[in-house]
Amino acid sequence: MKYTLKREQQINSHISKVWAFFSSPHNLSVITPPGMAFKVLGNISEAAIYEGMIINYKVSPLLGIPMNWQTKIEKVIPEKQFTDTQQKGPYKYWHHYHQFITNKNGVLMIDIVTYELPLGIIGKWMHQIIVKKKLDKIFQYRNQVIEQLFNSKKEQADSIHSNQNI
Repeated sequence: MKYTLKREQQINSHISKVWAFFSSPHNLSVITPPGMAFKVLGNISEAAIYEGMIINYKVSPLLGIPMNWQTKIEKVIPEKQFTDTQQKGPYKYWHHYHQFITNKNGVLMIDIVTYELPLGIIGKWMHQIIVKKKLDKIFQYRNQVIEQLFNSKKEQADSIHSNQNI
């Protein structure tokens, strides 16, 4: 059975700054809870994501047990959207669509994750008692970090100050 998780967050910053942050695979560890020991593996450049990019990770989502995860970046429209899909990892299916919509307050970020667990009925049971709650906590953490990085009073003051220097 496929499940969908959808989150929206208003980011009070310019699209170029938001895109620069979210299009860098290295920033995934910044928005992932520390207890998950998330690490990008290999020599991923500092360049932005691109269609066909393969990213390998090590993550410990459950009971501190490390797992390998590989995603492929698909359909990149700079400063608008991108999708990552699991190639190898803990899910039977993982499709994460990231959309960025500019508005008068900055950028509305929309995440839609469609996923499926392996193991049939056991996977459904695991979803109800563990996985759904874990994903909710991961996205709550992500929301809090993004608020601190982009929507704090200091960030807004820095943004106003840098715009005055243009």
